[in-house]
Amino acid sequence: TKKGLRSIRALEILEGVIAAHRPLGVADLTAATGLPKATVHRLCALLEKEGFLAPDVSGKGLTLGHRVRALGLGIMSMEGADAYRHQVLNQLSQEIGETCNFTVPVGSQILYVDRVETHWPLRTQLPVGSRVPLHCTASGKLYLSAMPAAKRRKLIETFPLDAITPRTITDTARLVAEVETIRRNKVGTDNEEFVTGMVGCAVPVNDSRGRMAAAVAFHAPVIRMSMEEALSYVPALCRAAEKLSADMRA
Repeated sequence: TKKGLRSIRALEILEGVIAAHRPLGVADLTAATGLPKATVHRLCALLEKEGFLAPDVSGKGLTLGHRVRALGLGIMSMEGADAYRHQVLNQLSQEIGETCNFTVPVGSQILYVDRVETHWPLRTQLPVGSRVPLHCTASGKLYLSAMPAAKRRKLIETFPLDAITPRTITDTARLVAEVETIRRNKVGTDNEEFVTGMVGCAVPVNDSRGRMAAAVAFHAPVIRMSMEEALSYVPALCRAAEKLSADMRA
């Protein structure tokens, strides 16, 4: 859309100022971004009005405004929160001895936001940024279980329940029943449903209103851990999730 394109161009102007490390005029920004001069002039006026750009005291152009600086400080403070989360995952991974993950729902998928790898050479590679299905992962089924029943059923009925492994649940009624069990237990499980030979568990990280905002999970190969053994680590998962939930509420 035109509005979306305008927003992207405004971000390109901000990127130009940040990259230059000095105040820039309209001519400088036109050269830096490749945008038409009239467009740059119009967007600079808007960004200045809204506090994202400001006239530099030298009078030699525009520099970053108070809103961009506040945004930068906010990002820096979030990095501190990320460090705390990673440390919690690290402690959990040491306790369990397996790879631990922090995941969030994104549309009809689960996104891996943070992880601490096991020291074992045999492990499943799912790097940060990976997206996995809802219907066959511990975090995904846990997220489904947190939905209102009607919304959950409607979403499941729209899924292409692809058989990722021979153990993937591909029947709608079976998946609904499985998710209902997870809702009662508040523990998501993956019994070789996403990767053959891998089991996993997940528990919710709740926001200040008690809603599931993310999940703490771990997975392990079955040659090192059975599904029953994996479930024995649920208390450790819950302790980690409570720390992260408390940090989210702070």
